[in-house]
Amino acid sequence: MRWWEKQIGGTARGRIIALLRRGASTVEELAAELGVTDNAVRAHLQLLEREGLLRASGTRQGPGAGKPATTYELSERSESALSSAYAPVLTALLQILAERTPPEELDDIIRQVGRRIGPASPAGGSLDARVRAAARLLSGLGSELDVERTANGYALCGYACPLASAVRGEPRAWHAVEELISAVVGEPVREECDRASSPRCRFEIVPRSA
Repeated sequence: MRWWEKQIGGTARGRIIALLRRGASTVEELAAELGVTDNAVRAHLQLLEREGLLRASGTRQGPGAGKPATTYELSERSESALSSAYAPVLTALLQILAERTPPEELDDIIRQVGRRIGPASPAGGSLDARVRAAARLLSGLGSELDVERTANGYALCGYACPLASAVRGEPRAWHAVEELISAVVGEPVREECDRASSPRCRFEIVPRSA
């Protein structure tokens, strides 16, 4: 079993993913390859589509004069979800940059990365709404976190770091997330993360008015 088959629900869905990685297919084509009923395939496709791993891509005329069948293909999101290469490549890239780049320049590069992946302007609404928008964004990137009120503002307290592997090799990787949060909330953000063997995120948001 491939590493991602268990993650997405077992061998049946894993085999569907493997087939779709080779090209778009219809329900009937997948069912024939797997030796199961069309309804069984549809049930798996519905779950995978709901998880954002695949999408309907068009239609294909089968043999005879019947109604064209819908074809399915993997979504762009599935590329990163099904690859285990991103973390080690990012970690190695940061380590090489750290070896060849002055510390101040490397920090500036990492912060630019955070600003580039963030929104062009802060989210709308109150500070509370913007902080929670940042929390939702980080959750979508793989964080597990809580929003806490502090004496001067807010804190995003994480229990699972989406950049854990990279942070262990280069702690300044946190600064990309710091800038990303700041881009969403439109206020200064200070990283106060725990850099232990299992990194835990903590980002303090203190509005300028405070």
